[in-house]
Amino acid sequence: MLSENTKVARVEVVDALRGFAVMAILLVHCVEHFIYPVYPEPSSQPGWLNILDQGTFSVIFTLFAGKSYAIFALLFGFTFYIQYTNQKNKGKDFAWRFFWRMILLAGFGAINSLMYPAGDVLLLFSIVGLVLILVRKWSDKAILIFAVIMLLQPVEWFHYVMSLINPEYTLPDLKVGAMYAEVARNTKEGNWGDFLRMNITTGQKASLLWAVGAGRYVQTAGLFMIGYLLGRKQLFVSSDYSRKFWQRTLIIAAIAFAPLYQLNTEIMGDNAIINGTVGVAFDMWQKFAFTAVLVSSFVLLYQSDKFKQLTSNLRFYGKMSLTNYITQSIIGALIFFPIGLNLAPHSGYTLSLLIGLVILVVQVMFCKWWLKSHKQGPLEYIWHKLTWINIWKK
Repeated sequence: MLSENTKVARVEVVDALRGFAVMAILLVHCVEHFIYPVYPEPSSQPGWLNILDQGTFSVIFTLFAGKSYAIFALLFGFTFYIQYTNQKNKGKDFAWRFFWRMILLAGFGAINSLMYPAGDVLLLFSIVGLVLILVRKWSDKAILIFAVIMLLQPVEWFHYVMSLINPEYTLPDLKVGAMYAEVARNTKEGNWGDFLRMNITTGQKASLLWAVGAGRYVQTAGLFMIGYLLGRKQLFVSSDYSRKFWQRTLIIAAIAFAPLYQLNTEIMGDNAIINGTVGVAFDMWQKFAFTAVLVSSFVLLYQSDKFKQLTSNLRFYGKMSLTNYITQSIIGALIFFPIGLNLAPHSGYTLSLLIGLVILVVQVMFCKWWLKSHKQGPLEYIWHKLTWINIWKK
């Protein structure tokens, strides 16, 4: 047990894992051109490159799409545990500071969305993050039950049951596709003023509404709470207990992934109700299972000195995750969009991945240079300072 005034130490594997997640987000975003679906015509490329492009797309999206975000969400909940516990050990309640911190995060999300046409996950996190205030004093059992309920995707099952009761039942039309199409057309025009205005309005709206249909709100809440519990149970701290936990998690998740993936494949078809309800649930479950495989494998491998040395750069990258995440959007927009170099029409999946790897190397080099003389990244420093301005005397 932590005694009063004991500060929870920074956990090295968490920094590395967060760096892995931000790296994966970067590679997915580069391959999909930061949600700007413009690519070379297959007929303009040699056949071998088209085959390589398809392989690149399949590998990157199978490994990282929907999983990198989930890892990021788990670690968001874990970070709340550290901040809340450190303040609790000083006799303070972090709740209102965290509420203010989420307002600040929404501001960072707005900044990021200016250059990211599809909206931004930071705004989603700032909204759903408030659930951590609600559950912060709950028992482990109560939090786990609530998290499991959220991860079961109850909204999707409600819609499915309603469709069974009423054959005429239809899912709400949130017009997300039309909004994304509008944003894409605007991006293609290359007008800076219209680009920024459209991104922060229609783009953000489309992203938030897409998250409704994709089941992201309840899943994110569940992931936040699981991350919070991982912190409470000290499961990122090396011990026999944590090692056995991650070994069991790896085995169970690996066994569960294959049938869940196959069930999701079998379920998806031409039925819009099935695709938007049961299909969403099974898709979330198979991605969560694979996320658990990635996280448990990473944590277990990190106990090896060779793997720790191999992934050492990810620690620097993870310490500056907010800075790296937002600058990714800026760099990506300037590389792929008409407001910049407009390389999207000339970059297939493979070339886009290579561009992403170059961005990664440059960002890692910057992180290592910056952290030689600073404890935090530039945006992390601003977020920290603004978090603790004297609004409340708590």
